[in-house]
Amino acid sequence: MDRHLPDGGLALACLAEHMLQPGVKGLPLTEPMRQGAIPLQRWNVLRGDTSYPVALLKETALLHNLDWMRRFCARYGAVLAPHGKTTMSPQLFGAQLANGAWGMTLATAAQVQVAYRFGVRRVLLANQLVAPADIRAMLALMKDDPGFEFYALVDSGEGVQRLSRAAAAAGLERPLPLLVELGLAGKRAGCRSQAEAMAVAQEVARVPGLQLAGIEGYEGLLHSHDRAGSVEAVRAFVAELAALVRQADEQKLFGGDKILLSAGGSAYFDLVAHGFAGMKNLSRPVLPVLRSGCYLTNDHGSYQDLTQDVTEREHASGGLQPALEVWSMVTSRPEPTLAILSMGKRDASYDMELPIALYTHRPAQELSAEPATLPTALPTDLPPGCRIEKMNDQHAYLRLPEGDALCQELKVGDLIGCGISHPCTTFDKWPLLLVVDDAYTVRYAVNTFF
Repeated sequence: MDRHLPDGGLALACLAEHMLQPGVKGLPLTEPMRQGAIPLQRWNVLRGDTSYPVALLKETALLHNLDWMRRFCARYGAVLAPHGKTTMSPQLFGAQLANGAWGMTLATAAQVQVAYRFGVRRVLLANQLVAPADIRAMLALMKDDPGFEFYALVDSGEGVQRLSRAAAAAGLERPLPLLVELGLAGKRAGCRSQAEAMAVAQEVARVPGLQLAGIEGYEGLLHSHDRAGSVEAVRAFVAELAALVRQADEQKLFGGDKILLSAGGSAYFDLVAHGFAGMKNLSRPVLPVLRSGCYLTNDHGSYQDLTQDVTEREHASGGLQPALEVWSMVTSRPEPTLAILSMGKRDASYDMELPIALYTHRPAQELSAEPATLPTALPTDLPPGCRIEKMNDQHAYLRLPEGDALCQELKVGDLIGCGISHPCTTFDKWPLLLVVDDAYTVRYAVNTFF
């Protein structure tokens, strides 16, 4: 199979020409190499061809998740603007756009500039635009490129006035579209009541240089250990967003030819899609915009758990699949039930939970042997009870179940494959990730720009 992920029309050719230097994490380079030459190397992670630790993406799972989410959005009449902060990878942005994404969501002005550099031309900045330099940068993109669609959030009168003054100073010939953010008490940004949100919406519609494009919120902050309670809280919040759209429309506050209604992180996007469906009888069409970012790779921890709930609520088969793994090597066996691995906090996420130990494999390749045949066996599942119990900057502590045969069998030089929980904080640790096939042969690489 020679095809790569689809590029979505983005300007990605320059990445293949990038010269990789020895020292790129995960690559076994001893001299500079063109990134586009990676497929020719036929490296295999199980054979021991790469450096370790190495972060990889399983291509089959990526393609499955892209198609799954495209079909999900079509079923509910929603569009997807996936949150690009998850991966900050132009190649993955391109694959998402090629699979029907309406645009990209981003979190900072710098992220918008990266996406724009590679050809993304519709962006929702899911954040308040406040710093003068950032405002000027976004307005410059809008002014220089009439084809660039840009939306930002606002939740205060002060924010409205800052943006209105900046738009006037920039000489912007079209209004800056804004979504009013409805927030949650005690959580992060957003108006704390419907009345406050309506006041901000009225001000956006009134001042020069701005346009009220829609209403927005983020329901993921309602997640708690009370699963049923979280679901009901999310449904109620989504209903508030829909009610706010109707109220603002009754007051004729919206500009443009459509109303954006946006929410939908990576945990409850199905509830958002349900709640936004059927918004009819308004002055103009409502465009429901979901913003899930972690769907693309999912994970083996928190999001896998939550998206299984989505699959059950949808009565669907074949839910989202984990695509991201971090592989490391056993570097020390200092105690019968302890193995020290060559990965740590600099390599895998640990903010939600520690990496999940999944597989072991013993490479057949000796130090002096040239890579030849592919491994004849796939990795072996680790026995129950194996767990990563601690991480330092560059080391992980793999605890083995006492009395298990693995205590005697696991050797220095064996490989350990881990899943992660929360992909966002693993991607930012890798300037380049390797995409592998089902036999763990490296097909190509994707870049990140954090």
